[in-house]
Amino acid sequence: MHWVLTMTISLRPSRPEDQDFLFHLYSSTRLHEIAAFGWPAAQQEMFFRMQFTAQQRWYESTYGQAEHQIVEQNGQPIGRLMVLREKNSALLVDVSLLAEHRGRGIGGELLRDLIQQCKHNRVPLKLQVLKTNPALRLYERLGFLRTGEDQMYIQMECRPS
Repeated sequence: MHWVLTMTISLRPSRPEDQDFLFHLYSSTRLHEIAAFGWPAAQQEMFFRMQFTAQQRWYESTYGQAEHQIVEQNGQPIGRLMVLREKNSALLVDVSLLAEHRGRGIGGELLRDLIQQCKHNRVPLKLQVLKTNPALRLYERLGFLRTGEDQMYIQMECRPS
């Protein structure tokens, strides 16, 4: 399935040749976490490669049936969207954009489209977000309600009412 959204943004299925982009995307979303360590670039890359590989394995084993899509703008990859659709709900596994594309409304547009799909299918959209993630404010603005939390994460849900 190939969705076209209103902001010259499109989604296409992830392909094996997207691995380099996905690694770059993963690294870009984690750079702030290790910036204070003062590691040289080679050590940062080695750390990110290890973490990226672990994440990929986790996603494959836990969310192997999820739709894994690449977010493109004008045919260029700028992010990813992973959604696990089940009979009674949908789970937003991951949504991420390269740093230079954040804060422009693209993530909100992707989420509003996904919320509309879930409303159409009469299923709640669930997610889990790191407590320190700035996207938490976006999720709350879009109508997600907190359904639980632990030491690191907040579980949220947008119901199709």
